[in-house]
Amino acid sequence: MSEIVIRHAEARDAESLRQMYADPDVYPDLLQLPHPSSEFWQERLKPQPGRRWLVACIGETVCGNLCLAVEQNPRRSHVATFGLAVSAACQGRGVASALMGEMIALCDNWLRIERIELTVFVDNAPALAVYRKFGFEVEGTAKGYALRNGEYVDSYFMARIR
Repeated sequence: MSEIVIRHAEARDAESLRQMYADPDVYPDLLQLPHPSSEFWQERLKPQPGRRWLVACIGETVCGNLCLAVEQNPRRSHVATFGLAVSAACQGRGVASALMGEMIALCDNWLRIERIELTVFVDNAPALAVYRKFGFEVEGTAKGYALRNGEYVDSYFMARIR
Protein backbone atom coordinates (compact mmCIF):
# COMPACT_ATOMS: atom_id res chain seq x y z
CA MET A 1 0.00 0.00 0.00
CA SER A 2 1.25 3.47 -0.86
CA GLU A 3 1.98 6.02 1.81
CA ILE A 4 -0.72 8.54 2.74
CA VAL A 5 0.58 12.09 2.39
CA ILE A 6 -1.26 14.96 4.07
CA ARG A 7 -0.81 18.43 2.60
CA HIS A 8 -2.62 21.75 2.37
CA ALA A 9 -5.34 21.78 -0.28
CA GLU A 10 -4.61 23.79 -3.39
CA ALA A 11 -6.77 25.23 -6.16
CA ARG A 12 -5.78 22.31 -8.41
CA ASP A 13 -7.55 19.95 -5.98
CA ALA A 14 -10.99 21.46 -6.63
CA GLU A 15 -11.99 18.98 -9.33
CA SER A 16 -10.85 15.94 -7.35
CA LEU A 17 -12.82 17.17 -4.34
CA ARG A 18 -15.87 17.92 -6.47
CA GLN A 19 -15.82 14.37 -7.82
CA MET A 20 -15.41 12.91 -4.33
CA TYR A 21 -18.32 14.93 -2.93
CA ALA A 22 -20.50 14.07 -5.95
CA ASP A 23 -20.19 10.33 -5.20
CA PRO A 24 -23.51 8.87 -3.91
CA ASP A 25 -21.42 6.58 -1.67
CA VAL A 26 -19.91 9.66 0.05
CA TYR A 27 -22.31 12.63 0.29
CA PRO A 28 -25.20 11.00 2.21
CA ASP A 29 -23.07 10.87 5.39
CA LEU A 30 -22.08 14.54 5.04
CA LEU A 31 -24.05 17.77 5.15
CA GLN A 32 -23.57 18.17 1.39
CA LEU A 33 -26.01 18.20 -1.49
CA PRO A 34 -25.66 16.05 -4.61
CA HIS A 35 -24.13 17.47 -7.79
CA PRO A 36 -21.64 20.06 -6.49
CA SER A 37 -20.39 22.42 -9.18
CA SER A 38 -16.79 23.11 -10.13
CA GLU A 39 -17.33 26.78 -9.29
CA PHE A 40 -18.55 25.84 -5.81
CA TRP A 41 -15.32 23.94 -5.07
CA GLN A 42 -13.07 26.58 -6.60
CA GLU A 43 -14.72 29.19 -4.38
CA ARG A 44 -14.70 26.96 -1.32
CA LEU A 45 -10.94 26.43 -1.46
CA LYS A 46 -10.17 30.16 -1.47
CA PRO A 47 -8.53 31.38 1.77
CA GLN A 48 -10.92 32.36 4.55
CA PRO A 49 -10.11 33.56 8.08
CA GLY A 50 -9.65 30.64 10.44
CA ARG A 51 -10.06 27.93 7.77
CA ARG A 52 -7.46 25.33 6.88
CA TRP A 53 -8.06 22.74 4.18
CA LEU A 54 -6.06 19.53 4.26
CA VAL A 55 -6.07 16.78 1.67
CA ALA A 56 -4.88 13.19 1.95
CA CYS A 57 -3.16 11.78 -1.12
CA ILE A 58 -2.09 8.29 -2.05
CA GLY A 59 0.31 8.76 -4.91
CA GLU A 60 -1.18 11.53 -7.05
CA THR A 61 -4.78 10.72 -6.06
CA VAL A 62 -6.68 12.90 -3.61
CA CYS A 63 -8.36 10.37 -1.31
CA GLY A 64 -9.82 12.56 1.40
CA ASN A 65 -10.01 15.99 2.92
CA LEU A 66 -10.52 17.76 6.19
CA CYS A 67 -11.57 21.37 6.65
CA LEU A 68 -10.65 22.83 10.03
CA ALA A 69 -12.49 25.98 11.13
CA VAL A 70 -11.14 27.87 14.13
CA GLU A 71 -13.86 29.89 15.82
CA GLN A 72 -13.45 33.62 15.14
CA ASN A 73 -15.42 34.85 18.16
CA PRO A 74 -12.74 35.86 20.73
CA ARG A 75 -14.61 34.06 23.51
CA ARG A 76 -14.48 30.81 21.49
CA SER A 77 -11.06 31.19 19.88
CA HIS A 78 -9.93 28.08 21.79
CA VAL A 79 -12.45 25.99 19.81
CA ALA A 80 -12.33 24.46 16.33
CA THR A 81 -14.79 22.43 14.30
CA PHE A 82 -14.10 20.31 11.27
CA GLY A 83 -15.59 18.36 8.40
CA LEU A 84 -14.01 15.20 7.03
CA ALA A 85 -14.62 13.08 3.95
CA VAL A 86 -12.87 10.08 2.40
CA SER A 87 -13.47 8.91 -1.17
CA ALA A 88 -15.36 5.63 -1.49
CA ALA A 89 -12.36 4.00 -3.20
CA CYS A 90 -10.03 4.84 -0.28
CA GLN A 91 -12.25 4.04 2.70
CA GLY A 92 -10.80 1.53 5.14
CA ARG A 93 -7.18 2.40 4.24
CA GLY A 94 -6.32 4.73 7.14
CA VAL A 95 -7.05 7.99 5.32
CA ALA A 96 -9.43 9.32 7.98
CA SER A 97 -6.97 8.45 10.75
CA ALA A 98 -4.12 10.17 8.90
CA LEU A 99 -6.21 13.33 8.46
CA MET A 100 -7.37 13.25 12.09
CA GLY A 101 -3.84 12.81 13.41
CA GLU A 102 -2.54 15.74 11.40
CA MET A 103 -5.48 17.95 12.39
CA ILE A 104 -5.07 17.18 16.09
CA ALA A 105 -1.31 17.84 15.92
CA LEU A 106 -2.04 21.18 14.26
CA CYS A 107 -4.62 22.09 16.93
CA ASP A 108 -2.53 20.93 19.91
CA ASN A 109 0.89 22.19 18.81
CA TRP A 110 0.29 25.29 16.70
CA LEU A 111 -3.18 26.77 17.10
CA ARG A 112 -3.80 26.78 20.89
CA ILE A 113 -7.02 24.83 20.39
CA GLU A 114 -8.36 23.30 23.61
CA ARG A 115 -11.69 21.96 22.31
CA ILE A 116 -12.46 20.35 18.95
CA GLU A 117 -16.14 19.84 18.11
CA LEU A 118 -18.01 17.88 15.45
CA THR A 119 -21.38 16.51 14.46
CA VAL A 120 -21.83 13.03 13.03
CA PHE A 121 -24.89 11.02 12.06
CA VAL A 122 -25.67 8.47 14.78
CA ASP A 123 -25.60 5.58 12.28
CA ASN A 124 -22.19 6.40 10.75
CA ALA A 125 -20.31 3.60 12.55
CA PRO A 126 -16.97 3.96 10.68
CA ALA A 127 -16.77 7.70 11.47
CA LEU A 128 -17.77 7.15 15.10
CA ALA A 129 -15.02 4.56 15.49
CA VAL A 130 -12.38 6.95 14.12
CA TYR A 131 -13.56 9.85 16.28
CA ARG A 132 -13.58 7.71 19.43
CA LYS A 133 -10.09 6.44 18.57
CA PHE A 134 -8.89 10.05 18.76
CA GLY A 135 -10.56 10.80 22.10
CA PHE A 136 -13.84 12.35 21.00
CA GLU A 137 -16.83 11.74 23.26
CA VAL A 138 -20.55 12.09 22.63
CA GLU A 139 -21.91 15.13 24.46
CA GLY A 140 -25.48 15.01 23.18
CA THR A 141 -27.90 13.94 20.48
CA ALA A 142 -29.71 16.23 18.08
CA LYS A 143 -33.02 14.64 17.07
CA GLY A 144 -33.94 15.08 13.41
CA TYR A 145 -30.69 16.96 12.82
CA ALA A 146 -30.55 16.83 9.01
CA LEU A 147 -32.42 15.55 5.99
CA ARG A 148 -30.84 12.52 4.30
CA ASN A 149 -32.52 10.62 1.48
CA GLY A 150 -35.92 12.11 2.37
CA GLU A 151 -35.78 11.33 6.11
CA TYR A 152 -34.57 13.30 9.11
CA VAL A 153 -31.61 11.65 10.81
CA ASP A 154 -30.29 12.14 14.33
CA SER A 155 -26.75 13.35 14.91
CA TYR A 156 -24.34 13.23 17.81
CA PHE A 157 -22.52 16.27 19.10
CA MET A 158 -19.00 15.10 19.93
CA ALA A 159 -15.95 16.88 21.30
CA ARG A 160 -12.37 16.30 22.34
CA ILE A 161 -11.01 18.40 25.18
CA ARG A 162 -7.24 18.71 25.27
